[in-house]
Amino acid sequence: MTEHAQAIFVGGGGADQRDPQELALKYGNRHGLIAGATGTGKTITMQILAEEFSNAGVPVFLTDIKGDVSGMAMAGEPKDFLFKRADQIGLEGYGFRESPVIFWDFFGEHGHPIRATIAEVGPLLLSRMLDLTEAQEGVINVAFRISDDEGLPLLNLDDLRAMLNFLGENQREISLQYGNVTTASIGAIQRKLLVLENQGAANFFSEPALELSDFMRVAPDGRGYVSLLHAERLMRSPQLYATFLLWLLSELFEELPEVGNPDKPVLVFFFDEAHLLFNGAPRALIEKVERVARLIRSKGVGVYFVTQNPDDVPDTVLSQLGNRIQHALRAFTARDQQALKKASETYRPNPRFDIAEAIRDVGVGEAVTSFLVEKGNPGMAERTLIRPPASRMGPADEAVMRSVRARSPIMGKYENMIDSDSAHERLAKRAETAAREAEAMLARAEQEEEREFNSARRYDPSMPRTRSTKSSSRSSTSSRGRETALEAFTKSMARQLGTRAGKSIMRGVLGGLLRGR
Repeated sequence: MTEHAQAIFVGGGGADQRDPQELALKYGNRHGLIAGATGTGKTITMQILAEEFSNAGVPVFLTDIKGDVSGMAMAGEPKDFLFKRADQIGLEGYGFRESPVIFWDFFGEHGHPIRATIAEVGPLLLSRMLDLTEAQEGVINVAFRISDDEGLPLLNLDDLRAMLNFLGENQREISLQYGNVTTASIGAIQRKLLVLENQGAANFFSEPALELSDFMRVAPDGRGYVSLLHAERLMRSPQLYATFLLWLLSELFEELPEVGNPDKPVLVFFFDEAHLLFNGAPRALIEKVERVARLIRSKGVGVYFVTQNPDDVPDTVLSQLGNRIQHALRAFTARDQQALKKASETYRPNPRFDIAEAIRDVGVGEAVTSFLVEKGNPGMAERTLIRPPASRMGPADEAVMRSVRARSPIMGKYENMIDSDSAHERLAKRAETAAREAEAMLARAEQEEEREFNSARRYDPSMPRTRSTKSSSRSSTSSRGRETALEAFTKSMARQLGTRAGKSIMRGVLGGLLRGR
């Protein structure tokens, strides 16, 4: 793409050189779909779109599911079949060039770590991540509410565990204020938190939290940085992967300003393996995803769902995806044939060919495409040979990846974890304060008892002590005194929960929307 190009060249019509298929940059924020069976070329299509958006100065975020998109950090290798495809579709000036890449990794192993606090993720997405029941989700909401009211920030998993312990210890008083909180629900959540931690989520729920502006950087040469998330390990926990990406999307929705209809997107977000987002998702969550997809384009963000079958995406979301690239679908079963028919019906008909047959018959690196044209109307479906990429197809060399990470513009910003003062520490301090008050109360009681005994002995020197020796008495009475003080402390605190005016901790839009349910 030239510096002043207004569209991305996606591919051409082959031997008869029909009109080239282009994605207009002004419609890049109208979202899109890249679909097709395994091995039909979806990943390369995602790669060439990411390259071309980057060349136009648009920052890009995408996930590297199998580790083979990291090659974008290297220039492609000259191959005869690449030049042949370029000639066949009329791609002039085809050459090889690396893209400006920033590597990220949920676990911090192959790139900069991505972190967020528990509070930022919010109760709705956290409940989805943990696959909680409705009753368990209610307990999570109580924990977040008390966190807000009492000034107990939930930053990491230790904070959430401490808050759940607090709910369990003060179950009766809290249930009166906020609704039923059961020991069984708390125990189930704690077990699921342990599973989440074993999956590596402790690295994510911490500080320093991600600044979204680091996903929206432009390189010195004017190209947008491609933020590439290494997701090979993350994909072993599909629900964690899907919920994490949904959190990113919701954060973009909440934080970015309205820009109307820009000449080009401010960011393009590729959601690979998109079916994982919707598998088993409750209706309320799907409705919120549809709302975010509908409204986020006014923030200048284009979202491109990448999946095997358009049927993986709910109709309410699919209707928001204006730019379509459909690679081959295999129709071996009745369900496959039904999905093929449904996919073909979403395209504007072309009298030159049958769309369903074309979707079934296109080869590797070929697709049925439709892009928005004037006034945002869908263009006529075309059989398209996808252009070859300029960067390397396949994984980057490890030495190259190390070099790219070392010269990253944000190197050192996220590498060191921070443990701030939060709910875990503050609840511990409160418990220590309560223990000290209990000891002081016990000491005062013993002093008073000693004074009363000495006063009585003045009138009756032969009066024996009616309790055990002082040392043994202290041990047993200490336990009773500490119990009394702690009970008084927690009950007093619980009574204040419903009346104290505390400032709510800011959370992502999906967490915030939950309070409107």
